[in-house]
Amino acid sequence: MKLQELLSHTRKAVDEYQMIQEGDHIAVGISGGKDSLTLLYALHGLKRFYPKKFELSAITVDLGYKDTDFTEVSKLCEEMNIPYRIVKSDIAKILFEDRKEKNPCSLCAKMRKGALNQAIKEMGCNKIAYAHHKDDIIETMLLSLLYEGRFYSFSPMTYLDRMDLTVIRPIMFVEESDVIGFKNKYDLPVVKSRCPVDGYTKREYAKNLVKELNKENPGAKQRMFTAILNGDIKGWPQRVIRTR
Repeated sequence: MKLQELLSHTRKAVDEYQMIQEGDHIAVGISGGKDSLTLLYALHGLKRFYPKKFELSAITVDLGYKDTDFTEVSKLCEEMNIPYRIVKSDIAKILFEDRKEKNPCSLCAKMRKGALNQAIKEMGCNKIAYAHHKDDIIETMLLSLLYEGRFYSFSPMTYLDRMDLTVIRPIMFVEESDVIGFKNKYDLPVVKSRCPVDGYTKREYAKNLVKELNKENPGAKQRMFTAILNGDIKGWPQRVIRTR
């Protein structure tokens, strides 16, 4: 995927769900993975021509794993002239040494978001951009059906009233395969995940299940995504589709 195609998908999401308003200061959550770095490129590119002017900052919560180095990410942000902050934490130690969690994902996400949101407010941002793509949205829906018995996926835009902060997901129309292609084409400085349960989660199971369903029923993945967009899911904002 070329940058122009990434920007087209991003503009579509931002316009249809009215994610960005004049004067917004958006923090890009950077894990160091391919998705968040692609999101950084997307919003940096969009900022150059989008009619509503906004500011960008980038932020990483360092979970405390050994041999995790964000130097190249820092250099990229510097090249893009985007302020970048790394928040140090002991989350990895708490999860795997102190508590010895067997299923750490939920608690990890909660602790990471807590540290992230606090730092974002200190930076003066009013929005945080997460790098969830199309496949993430479909997999979340499938997990919700299988384990919660409800048709749900996270919203393109969510207002957190306790933090007075809005979460946006600008690359929601981008497929993971295209993110991988973008990473390879632009040689993104990906920071390898050191999490010991990476690749062994329920989300990984859902990812493989979606692949299998789409293989056996060509087009199934896109139909699931369309069902989500048209599903009138509680909490989702009104979608505005402009005809030319």
